Order: sequence, then structure tokens, then C-alpha cells
Amino acid sequence: MISSLLLQADMAEEAIETAASVAPATQELSFSLLGMAAKGGWLMIVLLILSIVAIYIFGMKWWSIRKAGQFDKNFIKDVNDYILDGKIRSAKALCKRNDSPVSRMIEKGISRLGKPLADIQAAVENVGNLEVARLEKGLPILAAISGGAPMIGFLGTVMGMVQAFFNMAQAGNNIDITLLSGGIYTAMITTVGGLIVGILAYFGYNFLSARISDLVFKMENSTVEFLDTVLTKQEQAENAE
Repeated sequence: MISSLLLQADMAEEAIETAASVAPATQELSFSLLGMAAKGGWLMIVLLILSIVAIYIFGMKWWSIRKAGQFDKNFIKDVNDYILDGKIRSAKALCKRNDSPVSRMIEKGISRLGKPLADIQAAVENVGNLEVARLEKGLPILAAISGGAPMIGFLGTVMGMVQAFFNMAQAGNNIDITLLSGGIYTAMITTVGGLIVGILAYFGYNFLSARISDLVFKMENSTVEFLDTVLTKQEQAENAE
């Protein structure tokens, strides 16, 4: 009985010692990550700012593109029906209720009804170009970050290597391997940080570009349907005369 109690006490003590050794190791790991980032120098601050800008642009553009792509699937059909029935005011009112690039393009085309089809098409395309430019605003900055962040990281690496070899030159005959290894360790941190920021910005840029391309396809498809309806309306008016 006594021996079993002593055995349990020893096991409990070992468990406490194991937990005590694991907790500092975990804490040391978390602090080492922060310390490792801090050793990258002032260039890590630049990379942090670039990452914040990239995240902000991505979030803002994703939301605007998502909002621009949300419109009623029956919108074009209803507008075309109004135009064929001669209800131009109802068609304009429907466009105003749907706040989207497609509705603004169609509304501009409706305002040009009665003019040659080429003029209506040019007006719609001009509005479409403006809408696409508005959606793409900010993407060049994201592309610049995707290419510039790794270069900044490499710059930090080169600066760290120069500093390491400078310290070795100043040491003279008392060369210590830690002088070189410490400088390389610090230099490679900026490379890792630059690559992380650049890769995330690169994928974010391509994702947003793909979403914009899909939206442009929908805009062009809606424009073709609208222009076909306008042409049909003009033919009906000519036949009526």
C-alpha cells in the first residue's frame, strides 16, 4: 500500500516536471518568433507596412468587386421587356434601383435611345470602360508590392551580409564563426519576410484580376443583349412607318 502511494507520488512529480519543461519551451518559441522578426532591422518595418497596405487593398477591392457582381439575373430581361413595350421611364427607374456597373451602362444606353446604334454602343462602352477602370484601381499597387517586397527582402540580405563581413574584417585575427553566422541569420530573416509578403500579394492580385475578368464578361454579355433589343426596337419602328 505504501509502495503504491510512493509510486504515484513519483509519477505525479515527473508529470509536473514535464509540464514545467514544456511550458517554457512553448513560451520560448513564441518569443523567438517575435525576436527573429525584430532582428531583421528597419526593413522589417517597411515589409510590415507593405503587408498592411496589401491586405487593405485586397479587402477593399474584393468587397467592391463582389458588390458590383451582385445584380438580379432577370434585370436585363426586365429592361429589354420594358424597352420593347415602349416603357422607357420604367426601364430607367429599374436601372436606378439596381446599383451596379451593368445597370449604369444600360441606363446610359437608354438615355441615348433614338440615336444611331453606333452612338448608343459607344456611350455604353465608355461607361463600361470607366467602370472597369474603377474596379481595377489599386491593383497596380498590389502588383508592385508583389514584386517589390521580395526585392526589399533581398536588399536586407545583402546589407546583412555586408555587415557580417565587415565585422569579420574588423575582428582581424580574432575571427569567430559567430560573427558570420549571426549576420547571415539576421540577413535571411528579411528574405523570408519579403517572400511571404510578395507571395501573398501576388496571389491576391491574380485572384482579383480573375474576378474582374469574370465581371467584365458579364458586362459585355449584358451589353450585347441590350443592343440586340435596341436594334429590334428600331426595326419595329421602321416597319411601323
